[in-house]
Amino acid sequence: MPLPHLTQARAPLTREVEVMNQFGERETIFIPAERDLTVYVDKRELVTLMTLGAQPEWLVLGYLLNQRLIASVEDIESVTVDWEVGAASVKTRHGIDHIEERTSKRVVTTGCGQGSVFGNLMDEIDSIRLPESMVLRQSQLYGIVNAIRLKESTYKSAGSVHACALFLGEELQLFVEDVGRHNAVDTIAGWIPLQTSLPAGDKIFYTTGRLTSEMVIKSAQMGVAVVVSRSGITQMGLDVAQRVGLCAVGRATNKHFLCYTHPERLVLDAVPPATPMARERAASPS
Repeated sequence: MPLPHLTQARAPLTREVEVMNQFGERETIFIPAERDLTVYVDKRELVTLMTLGAQPEWLVLGYLLNQRLIASVEDIESVTVDWEVGAASVKTRHGIDHIEERTSKRVVTTGCGQGSVFGNLMDEIDSIRLPESMVLRQSQLYGIVNAIRLKESTYKSAGSVHACALFLGEELQLFVEDVGRHNAVDTIAGWIPLQTSLPAGDKIFYTTGRLTSEMVIKSAQMGVAVVVSRSGITQMGLDVAQRVGLCAVGRATNKHFLCYTHPERLVLDAVPPATPMARERAASPS
């Protein structure tokens, strides 16, 4: 079955505004250009997403996949985005069974841009099977953190956004920024199945946001076994990661990180030298 037809309705990511600083001086800066996008599925209004609008078609596909409303992007005939009316029109091939029932319960999730998921967060979690052979080398982790540090981004020019990225080893495949981390991960989830040559395993997911249950579940649904965050992890995020076999690495900056779950997936091949304080603690009698 063919892949869906997608428009390419990119929108400006930033807007120029005039502000006054602490000295009473006027200056011009850039801010993120947040906008609303109402998603219609077969002419039925589903949800309104607040987004930068960088890759809205991928965002819509990923949203439908992560909400488990469709099983595959091949279920979709087309996604048409029109920024003049702020709408995304989704046409399915065969409709979505029991869509009213499946979208009747909504859970508002944590995080910037306030996301939501339909139904029970833990539905079908136990059916997820992550690649057992997937590991992350410590040296690769440092390479990933450095690649993100060097990346030109909306955050550097305007702030106030989250970023997510997909890596194969240390090789960056896709970098996405949005007002909420849930939008950024949905965009990546929508992009992955459109790539005919992307390997099934060995994917590493990076996010600047904290690892909540929503982020861990969506990563696992993408078949990602290792997730790296610049921030930390929540209790429910940790519980889900342990349950599905996902290696969650947080507080990853420079040469520092904390591995919260499944450390057997992390190969320590670049352990930094101990600091004088650490050596002193190790030498001290207990």
